[in-house]
Amino acid sequence: MDFSVEYLEIDQLRALQSERLMNLIDYLEEKSGFYKGKFNELGISSQDIRSIEDISKLPITYKQDLRDNYPFGLFTVPKNELQRIHCSSGTTGRPTVVGYTKEDVDLFSEVVARSLYAAGARPGMQLHNAYGYGIFTGGLGLHYGAEKLGMSVLPISGGMTTRQVDLIMDFKPEVICCSPSYALTIADEFAKRGITADEISLKYAVLGSEPWTEIIRSHIEEKLGVHAVNIYGLSEIIGPGVSMEDFEEKGGSYIWEDHFYPEILDPATKQPVPFGEEGVLVITTLTKKAMPLLRYWTNDITSLYYDKNSKRSMVKMKPIVGRSDDMLIVRGVNVYPSQVEEAFSHVKGVIPNYYLTPVEKEQMCVALDIDLEIDNDFVTSQNFEKNSDDYSNFIKNFEHTIEGEIKKRVGITTNVKIHAQDSLPKCEGGKINRILKKK
Repeated sequence: MDFSVEYLEIDQLRALQSERLMNLIDYLEEKSGFYKGKFNELGISSQDIRSIEDISKLPITYKQDLRDNYPFGLFTVPKNELQRIHCSSGTTGRPTVVGYTKEDVDLFSEVVARSLYAAGARPGMQLHNAYGYGIFTGGLGLHYGAEKLGMSVLPISGGMTTRQVDLIMDFKPEVICCSPSYALTIADEFAKRGITADEISLKYAVLGSEPWTEIIRSHIEEKLGVHAVNIYGLSEIIGPGVSMEDFEEKGGSYIWEDHFYPEILDPATKQPVPFGEEGVLVITTLTKKAMPLLRYWTNDITSLYYDKNSKRSMVKMKPIVGRSDDMLIVRGVNVYPSQVEEAFSHVKGVIPNYYLTPVEKEQMCVALDIDLEIDNDFVTSQNFEKNSDDYSNFIKNFEHTIEGEIKKRVGITTNVKIHAQDSLPKCEGGKINRILKKK
């Protein structure tokens, strides 16, 4: 594969983006009744878009637009020209449907292959693919991308954790992909069997589909002996492979902006924020054919930056703080689960398997209840007898320490309840919801 586009000079990249955006607007004027109507409402045409700098003139597209045009109203090709269809699970209203031409499937494979290479994967390696197959884009997306890179793929999908561990030990893959929460579950299964990191063949873990923090990264890397890196994407844009961390850099993910142009907008005003500031990530698909989207509102909160020490010239995005619709307001303080997780990660002995339950009083969220696990080895090192007064006092002090750390770093009141390791529900293959029903 040719990765040279990742190293284009910025002016060359902007010229490529401008050309692709102008071609896209011409294409949408001809092929998309939805966008043609939006252009007429705004009083704009292709003549008003002369460079990538004009992108702010274009309409924002929302998930509701996909639902309102269910199932195929946003497609720009006839159904018989589609090679693949994916859709969301539809757990909240109608599912969102996305389609791919042969060119789109090739593009999907290309950006995933590019992402896997950045993650450390190389031709000839084996990928243990524990992402779900089916209508979810993750399983097939990683599968095709790995094959394009020249890897062999075990398409095991999610679940059956004991079998996953058996096959990793037997087949000895170098790379695994799954959600971060499921990687924790797999790591715990290895630990239960007494299998240490140096006995595991895995070298790279490609993790995505949910926000995660450094405490989860360090736990996975320690238990599995891997470089754990984040892959980002969403089905409306293409699937995984929109953005990828480099295994030698970490902390920020390259956006493959020759295909996906990113903006950061203010959640309230919908206007661009100054470069480097936090807001909602908005993405325009510059090269898709079956269902191109203009300025798609992802709901993910992040910021963009350029790193002068980076290998590549493309922009990076910082780790997702959370989704704008997952934000909790606790006594006037805006809080995302990842912020709480980052705060308690500073307390030794915490296992990053937790749940948040908002506590409401008089129609206001006044606190968060947090159910959280403690490391068994850490407890054992304290030399307390189980159920003794000393043990009970230790647990109470541990809970208060975590509450104090969250208060100091996030500024909210929490009620922490500590549970033994492996006693809270775990992820069994897909995404995990850390926020439980309000009390």
